[in-house]
Amino acid sequence: MTYTWAAVRAAEPTFADLVERRFRRFTHHVLGTLTADGSPRLTGLEADFREDELWLGMMPNSRKALDLRRDPRFALFANPGGDVEPESLDDVRVAGRAAEVTDPAEVARYAAGLREGAAPEVFHLFRAEVTEVTRVTIEVPDIVVESWRPEGGLRRRRRGNDASPPREDR
Repeated sequence: MTYTWAAVRAAEPTFADLVERRFRRFTHHVLGTLTADGSPRLTGLEADFREDELWLGMMPNSRKALDLRRDPRFALFANPGGDVEPESLDDVRVAGRAAEVTDPAEVARYAAGLREGAAPEVFHLFRAEVTEVTRVTIEVPDIVVESWRPEGGLRRRRRGNDASPPREDR
């Protein structure tokens, strides 16, 4: 079964809003893909949450696009930024599989929704199929880890500054 961003939003709308808001604080983020030999590759990327989908657009034949064509698994990390505002301290990431969109009409519809001049004439477009969404925050004195997976829903765990094991909030 395929889980798009709409599935995350339907299951946990408040959590999905927090994650989207964190990604929207900055334009550029970090995409992790796998190279042909299985080693990780980290590259910059502009992620786009639109129409209840998470879209990943890339220049033609970029290494990250070729990585995803070969092995669609990815991890997308929100830009950590340099802000000192509390919400900028959140560590937010989405993992899953990238499904390339090749239908010219769908690619054109996506490009039409971008700001004037933002879409190159040719580009790769991928729709994220979400397998996990994670948000890590600090609630003094604890680190709070929230993670959503299609099969398990949203889990919330707390970890203190000591060596004690994480505790489930629910």
